[in-house]
Amino acid sequence: MKNFLTKPAICILGLTLIPIAGAQEAASSADDIARELSNPNTPLASLNFKNQFRLFDGDLPNAGDQWNYTMLFQPSLPFALDNGDLLLWRPAVPLIVEQSIWDSGTLDFDNETGLGDIGFDLAYAHTSDTGILTAFGLFTTLPTATSSNLGTGRWSIGPELLIGKLTESYVLGIFPNHQWDIAGWSDNDVNVTTTQVFATFLPGGGWNVGTSPIMAYDWNSEQWTIPINLTVGKTVVIGGKPWKIGVEANYYVEQSDSFGPEWMFGFNITPVIKNPLAGLFKR
Repeated sequence: MKNFLTKPAICILGLTLIPIAGAQEAASSADDIARELSNPNTPLASLNFKNQFRLFDGDLPNAGDQWNYTMLFQPSLPFALDNGDLLLWRPAVPLIVEQSIWDSGTLDFDNETGLGDIGFDLAYAHTSDTGILTAFGLFTTLPTATSSNLGTGRWSIGPELLIGKLTESYVLGIFPNHQWDIAGWSDNDVNVTTTQVFATFLPGGGWNVGTSPIMAYDWNSEQWTIPINLTVGKTVVIGGKPWKIGVEANYYVEQSDSFGPEWMFGFNITPVIKNPLAGLFKR
């Protein structure tokens, strides 16, 4: 497996890059960075801004007229350990706009805007010399929503596991986690298994094409949420600074019959940054 971190390099914003002397070198650098950013165990720190537009459907009156927008801020901050492995910290902060809330009194939908529950995971990650990816850790969600309709009102936590394969031309893997609620002020029970399956192909030129559906099963309601997902992205180096720009589409083949998402369209912007805490776990 080629690793651009081992090439003769310069350092820009704390990121090691191969020298960019022309269009060919820039394309090569973009290819290498695209491969690293497609790797869930990447050593690169980044800020991911996910802009998600959802269209809803269901049996409730006016369900098909509902929509919402979520801006999900999801940085990835890896910490290098002395043995070469990584400790990954990946928070997810959602700002939810025009979330549709069913009002049983008026028999219609209201809308609310605000901060949702903040989640994050902390995982120990290893990438073998042959490109085998493994990681395990904890995933937790904090009851930070500004309204009871935008979150669960419960603090939940549980285990996560990642197994995958990284090569020159593709990244494959599966990333399951489970959460139970352990504290909070609401009467909601959280008992949810979430599984992300990902297959990303790297055709060159900094491009990535693939699928990474996030499937969930709620053990309390015995309800699946399953999308068909397509993602397309491109990594570019502008002024020596790497950026990944991507789009995605989800069509939900399984969701709640009464009300749930039918489509989700996403536009994602991911700048690579210097991790200000990168040396925290280095002696």
